[in-house]
Order: sequence, then structure tokens, then C-alpha cells
Amino acid sequence: MDVAVFSSRAWDRVFLAAANADQRHELRFLDARLDQETAALAAGSQAVSAFVNDRLDAATLETLARLGIGLVTLRCTGFNQVDLEAAERLGIRIGRVPAYSPEAVAEHAVALMLALNRHIHRAFNRVREGNFTLDGLMGFDMHGRTAGIVGTGAIGAAVARILSGFGCRILATDPRPDPELVGRGVTYLPFAELAEASDIITLHCPLTPATRHMVDAGALARMKPGVMLINTSRGAVVDTRALIAALKAGRIGSLGLDVYEEESHLFFRDLSDSVITDDVFARLLTFPNVLITAHQGFFTREALTVIAETTIANIDRFAATGAPLHEVSVAQLAS
Repeated sequence: MDVAVFSSRAWDRVFLAAANADQRHELRFLDARLDQETAALAAGSQAVSAFVNDRLDAATLETLARLGIGLVTLRCTGFNQVDLEAAERLGIRIGRVPAYSPEAVAEHAVALMLALNRHIHRAFNRVREGNFTLDGLMGFDMHGRTAGIVGTGAIGAAVARILSGFGCRILATDPRPDPELVGRGVTYLPFAELAEASDIITLHCPLTPATRHMVDAGALARMKPGVMLINTSRGAVVDTRALIAALKAGRIGSLGLDVYEEESHLFFRDLSDSVITDDVFARLLTFPNVLITAHQGFFTREALTVIAETTIANIDRFAATGAPLHEVSVAQLAS
């Protein structure tokens, strides 16, 4: 099949080429982000591959349908960027990567916790400037602290295992409690109770109507003063303006973000010679207790290998049967 690969970066070319080593599919790598304006670049293809910040709304999908595109295969787990009802109406099948390396994101979340707790980012800059004082760098023992995990799918479960190794008390919230985690001593609570009891809160839930702005002003007000909050899930799970207000009030002790509500105009691009015009994001960068990475959690060799292999497998199955290997549809969501 001829496949237009949108939002492709150097690593996509390397790992997808390896997964497609026999060149059974023609992969056309495009730097452009997929949206209504760029969808026409898929002309001549039978399928497109899209990434996490591509926009697959009804208008984009209608353009793809007119071009004869039958498959959109996502190089990510989340599919909140896709209008599934429009895709079904237009006869476009949607594939995704249901799991790649949960440890990749889990370990990144814990790395953010450790860096914030021990002020590694500040210490690094201080030592490079010849300042070897320790004032302002005091952290706390992770051992014995209460960590709240919001969402215990594969990634959240991996975080629970890691933090258990640190000696943390683990709380969790999820519509489907994991019996294995319960057996390991994890206590499931409603989100409001978890928010009140946790010293560290880490978010690992999908973005749905129910989780959009789950962490809002009300939720932040319920959290312990000085709480550490980590988000490596989806940016819009958190109300960013409410976060800024809580940071200014001193309620949040430290904040680690690998995602941001409006990241599609920032992340995966080199803007070092540009002015950041997003005032909300720019304000976040001014806080010394905030550490932001640019959607880096998935970025390991192991994860990229699985993402590429699963993407090619979705294309293989669609070429053979008319449906991707890992399909997501309105009917599946309803069930």
C-alpha cells in the first residue's frame, strides 16, 4: 500500500523503515501535521499514518475520504484526536497502537518526580555556574510517602510497581480496579479521596469527556498543600489556568508536565529562534518548581520499535482483510 506518514520525524523514518524492511509498503514521509489544510498531501495514497497531535476531525476525514483513503493508522495509543463517528460514516477504518512500552512512560513519570523532588534541574544549572551551595535544594524521602495514581492501565500499573519499590504507599483510582495491584497492596479510592490523601499525584488516564479538566480548581483545592503533581497522560486532563492559579497561591509544591493542552503548536518543533506566543505556556515556564518536557515519555528505542512494528502490522492486516489489526471504532467504545 501507498501510505502518507504525517508529522514524521527522523526517528519515524528510521524505525518505520526497519519495520518495513522488505519495502512491501510505499511510505511517503511528510513533515506536515495532518489537519484540514494539509490533508490534500495524501493524494495518491491509500492510507495515512498520523501522530498524537494530528487533527482528524470531520473536515479532515472528509478530505481524506474524497482522496480515497481507507485507513488511518495512529502511531499512538490515544485516539481522542479522531472523530470516530465521522470516520465510520465516511468508511475510513482507524487503527492504533494499543500498547507499546508502558515502562517507557512510567519511568519518565518517575524521573520527573525524582528530578522535581531533589531539584536536579536547578542543581544542574547551579553547578555549571560554579554555585555549589545547597540552599533551596532540599527534597524529601520518597519512602513512606503516599502516591496517588489516576488510571491503572498498563502505564499506571507500571508506575505502581516502581513506586512500590521506593516504599511508597500506593492509592489509585480507575473505573476498573486491577486485581493484581489490589493483591500488591494498592488501595482504590474515588478521585476526590485520592486527591485529599496523596503527597504525589500522577496522571495516567485517557482523555475522554469524563476526564477532560478532571484536575480543575476544585480538585486542586482538595489536594494537600505542597502536593507534587505529574501529568504524562494528556494535556487537557488538567485545567492549565487553574494550575497556574494554584502555583501562584503556593498550593502546588512541584509540577511535572510531559503534555500540555495546546501542545500541538509547540511540541516536536524547534522554536528556539522564535518568540513563544502562548502566554499560558510562557507563564508556566516562569515557575522554579515546574519541570516541563515536550511529550518525551514514549521516546525510547523499545517503544519506538513496537510503535513502528504495530503500525506496519495495522497496514498489513488492512491490505489483507480491509480492517486494521488493532481497530478502534464507535461500536468498540460503546461495548
